[in-house]
Amino acid sequence: MYQREKRLNWIIFTVLTVSAIIVFFPLYITLVNSFKSYNEVVSSVASLPSTFHFNNFKTVWNQLNFGGVFLNSLIITVVSVVGILMISAPAAYQFVRRPGWVSTFLFMLILSALVIPFQSLMIPLVKVASDLNIMDSIPGIIIMYWGFGIPLAVFLYHGFVKSIPRELEEAAMIDGNGVVGAFYRIVLPLLKPVTTTIAILHSLWIWNDFLLPLITLSSEKNRTIPIASSVYFGQYLNEWHLAMAALTMASIPVIIFFIFMQRNIIDGITAGAVKG
Repeated sequence: MYQREKRLNWIIFTVLTVSAIIVFFPLYITLVNSFKSYNEVVSSVASLPSTFHFNNFKTVWNQLNFGGVFLNSLIITVVSVVGILMISAPAAYQFVRRPGWVSTFLFMLILSALVIPFQSLMIPLVKVASDLNIMDSIPGIIIMYWGFGIPLAVFLYHGFVKSIPRELEEAAMIDGNGVVGAFYRIVLPLLKPVTTTIAILHSLWIWNDFLLPLITLSSEKNRTIPIASSVYFGQYLNEWHLAMAALTMASIPVIIFFIFMQRNIIDGITAGAVKG
């Protein structure tokens, strides 16, 4: 029995080690090549740099106006995520606490957006956005992210709200709170784990998204980091050293954010799985 457990532990350790290498290898490639010259990147991708070219980051900062595109990405991400949370939590709460065919229909209608590929919506999206005059606009793309992000958030909130005893809200109403007060004072604090999970997942998605900004933001002043970084990938020339430096600079805020919030996302997923 001991030998079998020991063998099993070694197998698990080997699988996890190989998985970690597979996951971190792209990060390693990005980081080490951000310090190389173009010729060194082309000649030896996986090796450590012979000389560290810190000027790559300075060049990227100046060429891309990195401070401006970083601010654009930050505004879009923060406002989009906050809006998704503010809309989805009360909506899911109403769907759960007011059962009926109307709530069921609206809930299923919202969830149906999850099964529609984004590629099939691009042309209608551009047409509708043009008619509403929100193309090439940061407020416009934020509204679009609300539309694409709310279905998943409502789905996650819906399952979590069902696990909260209704008696807690009834007790709050006896104390003088209305429905709104009971939700914000009693229910919303209990939704913290799933709220944190939704915030992290949507932040990572919106920060790294390339396709939606590509088709909706055309002017240089509204570019996000992924769009700005794409200038280093051309048909005839790829400036790999600068591209890797740009990707490294873009990844640092997300990595820091995820490191600080990883415990919350694990707790949120675990709590959701148990309560669901």
